[in-house]
Amino acid sequence: MKVFFNQLFDYNFFCNKKLIEQAHALKDIPKDSTRLFSHLLNAHHIWNRRVQGVKHEYDVWHIHDIKHWEDIHYENQRTTFEIIRNTDDFNKRIDYETTEGRVFANDLKDILFHIINHSTHHRGQILAGYRTNGIAPEKLDYIFYKR
Repeated sequence: MKVFFNQLFDYNFFCNKKLIEQAHALKDIPKDSTRLFSHLLNAHHIWNRRVQGVKHEYDVWHIHDIKHWEDIHYENQRTTFEIIRNTDDFNKRIDYETTEGRVFANDLKDILFHIINHSTHHRGQILAGYRTNGIAPEKLDYIFYKR
């Protein structure tokens, strides 16, 4: 399972890095794209912190300046790889409190998969926003990554 999650998060790293590079190359980033990519970064950070049992630094919808995206992204990925590397039981239940104050518990494997799925969802929204604004979106399908 470690190999599987390492592959998925490597793919996640690749996709987010491509979006960051594309955003840096644009004159004007569509406003909603900045909001969505910041949210993607924040959610990943929040989930990492929940797994670690540590308070998160960013709110769900905190907007980050593009100049900070790469550092936050790198830290998110580094932390997740550390979590994966140090995990012996991906079925371990993680107790956490949502941003609305509700208490839940989920298996670590489901939380990790959620981070990947959530990121993919919002990358799709960002790329659709690019296309709407006349910007050719990056090809981020998993199969392109694997080629």
